Amino acid sequence: MSVPEDRLYTAEHEWFAREGDVARVGITDYAADALGDVVYVEVPRVGSRVVGGSACGEIESTKSVSEIFAPADGEVLEVNETLSDTPEVVNTDPFGAGWLFTIRVEAVPDLLVAAEYDRLVRGAGDR
Repeated sequence: MSVPEDRLYTAEHEWFAREGDVARVGITDYAADALGDVVYVEVPRVGSRVVGGSACGEIESTKSVSEIFAPADGEVLEVNETLSDTPEVVNTDPFGAGWLFTIRVEAVPDLLVAAEYDRLVRGAGDR
């Protein structure tokens, strides 16, 4: 399982890579693996406002449907259009080509650094 140190994480398994006031959002390797084969991704619309900690989309896999939670408050600037035709890229490259959307960040709640997120998911596997 990969946990890149260049981004922040939520306890709900989203990642948050910020550059200035814009951040790219996706799901983690752990989440992609737990979901199984992703078959559909619904992301928020460009121009919509998301609130940190609130559901803003869904990921459907062969196993289940899971909500996507916004890691921060902001306006959606861009969505990953390739996911409509190739949602499986979320499984194959969750930290790269499988990103979900970008937001103009307004407020950031407390998020986890890589080491904290790694401990969280490794602890979940011990249960």
